Amino acid sequence: MFRLDGQVAIITGGARGIGVGICKIFIKAGATVALWDVADGQLIVDEISAEGGKIFYQKVDVTSKESTETAVAEIMGKHGRIDILINNAGIIRDRSFMKMSEDEWNSVMNVNVNSLFITSKAVLPQMIAAKYGRIVSASSINAMMGAYGQTNYGASKAAIQGFTRSLCREVGRHGITVNCVAPGFIKTAMTDSMPPEVIEAGIKMIPIQRIGTPEDMGYAYLFLASKEGQFINGITLHANGGMYPI
Repeated sequence: MFRLDGQVAIITGGARGIGVGICKIFIKAGATVALWDVADGQLIVDEISAEGGKIFYQKVDVTSKESTETAVAEIMGKHGRIDILINNAGIIRDRSFMKMSEDEWNSVMNVNVNSLFITSKAVLPQMIAAKYGRIVSASSINAMMGAYGQTNYGASKAAIQGFTRSLCREVGRHGITVNCVAPGFIKTAMTDSMPPEVIEAGIKMIPIQRIGTPEDMGYAYLFLASKEGQFINGITLHANGGMYPI
């Protein structure tokens, strides 16, 4: 198994869904995890800590330069390093395009895309100084497939792929890789609220005939965040069970 012993990882949006799965897998791999979220992540931290995991919660608004830089300074003061940034935070504001408000468009772009500018800017000086780093961001299957009512979300997740391909060219010489993961149909609180027939229809579209789990995604992120993934750079890892093979 890929190991992250001695490394410090920031996981944004870590209090829910896929973020929790990433936290748990990174903890198992030996990382110290800084869970960032605007939602309360202390319950997740307490649960993982009770099992011996090294994790702490910071209430961080990733759309705020001040909030993000303050959290980074705290981590550097206590741990002296930041090896991994997982840009997992994201929101949806679904609505058909002609009914979509400007706020619904802008809020999704702000959280899903603009935050990458803020968080990456905050950690890159430390990574460049260390000549090592991993930045992995959350795209989506809907960046390729599209989805009704998700022009804002689909556009934001496609933008993340462009961000990844460009930034990797700038920071690769410093020993830093930049990649993204495009999850498919994953079991989260959002999918749990769907009617059973909708879930069944979605699973029928997946060749391996099951829904993905947050832990499945955690392993995808782990590979890209590992030292062993050092020659993987600028890619989108499509983790969808074959729902949209590419």
